[in-house]
Amino acid sequence: MSVLDGLTCPLPLEDYPRVLPAHGGGGTLMHRLIRDLFAAVFGEGLQDRTDAALLAVTGDRVAFTTDSFVVTPLEFPGGDIGSLAVHGTVNDLAMAGARPIALSAGFIIEEGLEMERLWRLTVSMKRAADEVGVNIVTGDTKVVERGKGDGLYINTAGVGVFDHDPIPGPSAIEPGDRILLSGDVGRHGTAVLAVRDGINVAGDIESDSAPLVAPVRSLLEAGVELHALRDLTRGGLASALYELARDSGHGMLLNEEAVPVSDPVAGFAEILGFDPIHIANEGRFIAVLPERDAEKALTVLKTHPVSEKATLAGEVLAGEAGRVLLRNPYGTTRILTLPSGEQLMRIC
Repeated sequence: MSVLDGLTCPLPLEDYPRVLPAHGGGGTLMHRLIRDLFAAVFGEGLQDRTDAALLAVTGDRVAFTTDSFVVTPLEFPGGDIGSLAVHGTVNDLAMAGARPIALSAGFIIEEGLEMERLWRLTVSMKRAADEVGVNIVTGDTKVVERGKGDGLYINTAGVGVFDHDPIPGPSAIEPGDRILLSGDVGRHGTAVLAVRDGINVAGDIESDSAPLVAPVRSLLEAGVELHALRDLTRGGLASALYELARDSGHGMLLNEEAVPVSDPVAGFAEILGFDPIHIANEGRFIAVLPERDAEKALTVLKTHPVSEKATLAGEVLAGEAGRVLLRNPYGTTRILTLPSGEQLMRIC
């Protein structure tokens, strides 16, 4: 059981049930918000009330990333903006091969947001950080006028350290490498869109939002030679493959029948004319590695719930610089193209 289970917001909600402009104005209400809500949740990881956190970092290779989250709605099946902010940031560090050690959190709150909801989202953020074993060590709070903030935006930054060699990156990709996919695709984007627009689908669709640190750490500890890692966020699997093809100078071949898609997601995508390989995920990644390590890596990935449906989904090609090819179940191969516009708005 989490240490947060059973906690209730200590702020006097009967006096201030919603966020007011004064909660960001530098006065008594702002200090009470920070002390009684944010510090109450993040307290064990927060540093003293200074303008910067002091981190003890060993070694001379540090990873640093930043991200912003503007999802609508703030809460959706399988997650919310709080847990999503943690997952998205630690996953970016994990995809670089780094071990996350600390996060920051900047809250841009719209006037009128229910204080109880803000508390709930903050607790969710803390639980997500605890799951990964990382502390939220510093932060910032701003309040914007009603109608100018979609309720809540969260900006994060993450710091990690490299404790394995070599560091994975597209320049290490070689022809003949295998492409592993950690699980089914398309759930986050469809879950958010379905609840936001009131679209009823056959079967429940929950976001796949989850931390990917554990499976990546297990691959590294097992001695798997990781040439590249990429999480499948905006643009989905197709966009991630194109980025790796572009940056490596090699071609990518994806076997369509090796890409898991749940029945509810497939039905939803078909109705709206989407291809699941273009839809955003928040708990899926691909790993590019030598053929000799592919079976070992699959075995390792399947020991983690978040990647238990991992598959061998494709390979790296010589002579197809910068292109992604899709092979269908009938053996026909075509060039995979990317959509020119945005399919789904406000999904992360």
